[in-house]
This record gives sequence, C-alpha cells and structure tokens, in this order.
Amino acid sequence: MMKAQRAASVRRKKKINWKLESPLHIMMLPSVILLAIFCYYPMYGNVMAFQNFNPGLGFTHSPWAGLKYFRTLFALPDIGQVFFNTVFLASSKLICGTICSIVLALLLNEVRSSLYRRTIQTVVYMPYFLSWVILGSIFTSMLDSDGLVNQVIMMLGGEPIFFLGDNGWFRFILVATDVWKGMGFGTVVYLAAITGIDPTLYEAAVMDGAGRMKQTWHVTLPGMMPIIALTAMLNLGNLMNAGFDQVFNMYNTLVMESADIIDTLVYRLGMVSAKFSLATAVGLLKSVISMVLIATSYILAYKFADYRVF
Repeated sequence: MMKAQRAASVRRKKKINWKLESPLHIMMLPSVILLAIFCYYPMYGNVMAFQNFNPGLGFTHSPWAGLKYFRTLFALPDIGQVFFNTVFLASSKLICGTICSIVLALLLNEVRSSLYRRTIQTVVYMPYFLSWVILGSIFTSMLDSDGLVNQVIMMLGGEPIFFLGDNGWFRFILVATDVWKGMGFGTVVYLAAITGIDPTLYEAAVMDGAGRMKQTWHVTLPGMMPIIALTAMLNLGNLMNAGFDQVFNMYNTLVMESADIIDTLVYRLGMVSAKFSLATAVGLLKSVISMVLIATSYILAYKFADYRVF
C-alpha cells in the first residue's frame, strides 16, 4: 500500500504542468522546426549510399546498388590513411585544447585584478568567433615561404621552413592553430568550475600552511576534476570531426598525406568528382561511427560523472 502511494506521489510530481510550461515549448518550437528541416530531413539523402544515384532520376528512380559502394569504399587505396589522419588530428586537438584551456583557466584564476583578468579573457576568447576562411588566409600568408614567420627566422640567421609543404610541420600547425582559436572558449567552462569550489577549502589549506601552488594542486585541480572528466567524455563524440573548415582552407596537394581527412575526402568525391553515391557511403560510415562514440560518451558520462541529458 505504501509503495503504491509513493509511486502515485512520484507520478504526480513528474506530471507536466502544461499551463506553466507551454510558453517554453512554444518558444522552443521554431528551433525544433529548423532542426527538422536542416538536420533531419536531409538525412533522407543517405539512401544514395545504396543506389547508383543519377541526379536526373532522383532518389526514387535511381537503380538500387546494395552495399556496392561500401565495398568500393574499403577498397580505396588511401582510406586507411584518411581515417588515421582524422582520428589523429581530432584526438590531438581535443587533448591539447583541453590541457591548454585548463592551464589558462588556472593562470587567470591567479590574477587578482578583475579588470586585467577580464581583459585577458576577452582577448583570448575573441578568435573563437573568427571564421576559418579568414584565419586560414592569415595563417597561410604568415607561414608561406616568404611570409612573416620565415622572414623573422631569416633575420635571426636561420633557414626558411616550408611550413605549408612539409607533412610533419603541417600536422603541428593544424593542431596549434586550432588550440589557439578555441582555447578561450574552453577556458570559460573551467573558470566556471573554479568559481564553484568551496572557498572554505582554500581557507583550510592556508591554515595548514599551503602556498598558492599547493592550493592549486590540492584544492583547485581536484575541484575541477568532475568538469574535466565530463567534458573529456562528452568530447569523445567528436573523435571523427577533425575540422573540415580549417583543413579545407589551409591544406594543399603537398600535404595530402597528413591532412586529408574524411570530410575533405567526401568533398572531393562528391563535389569535385561527382561520385555522389561513394561520397554518401563515406559520410554515412563516419556518421554511424560518430553515433556509436556519442552514445558511448554519454554512457560514460552518466556512469562516472552522473551526467544525464534527460
């Protein structure tokens, strides 16, 4: 009897108050409609991966091909290198970006002048809003054979470096510039985590004779750890996204071995070579892998950080 009463009480608590919440649902409706039009409706085009797609015949009349283009996909000579580049670049950006954002947040937390801290935070946050079309042109000009960086190197007596034509250097450039662009955004999250740490923990650390470094190591970092773990697990879903905008605006034929990723391969197959079915098959495979990674990341986030979407 008591169990039934508790269950009924829980159901009453969970019952949605539509009169109170309907304005919120109405406000959300335009976003849901845009999401359906631009994200879910285009998914119908994935049927091309299983057809000998002919634009003149359309989706409904193009002949069925089954798994033909998936077999072709795995037979591509450079498909292994493309997947390796994608995972390597994406994981390098995630790891380096997380570490740099944490370090910057810790350094900003030590700045006592609020005006100086806000100014620095604004400056490092601004690149996040710049397009890779703009930044790609800037970095290409700076790192060119006769660009600003090489001119400084030669002024110091060194030899010019072919940054944009060397596979080893180009991977480093992609990771470094991506970290520079997104570091300020990540810092906001970790600064918010720091402000949520109980101040009495610092007072207790001072009473025990801990200096600023020990306070950071034994109080600040442990207090940030739940957020660090949560963001790391949720970022697992981006392991197949190496940054098409950045790579497309900066790479060239000399560095295809180290810079060609899944998204650029899809672009070349679909938009340049007009192999629509094969390009769709590559994109669909990437989407399936990303879906598995996202599901895994949410399971890990729920298990270890008690994070849930619903």
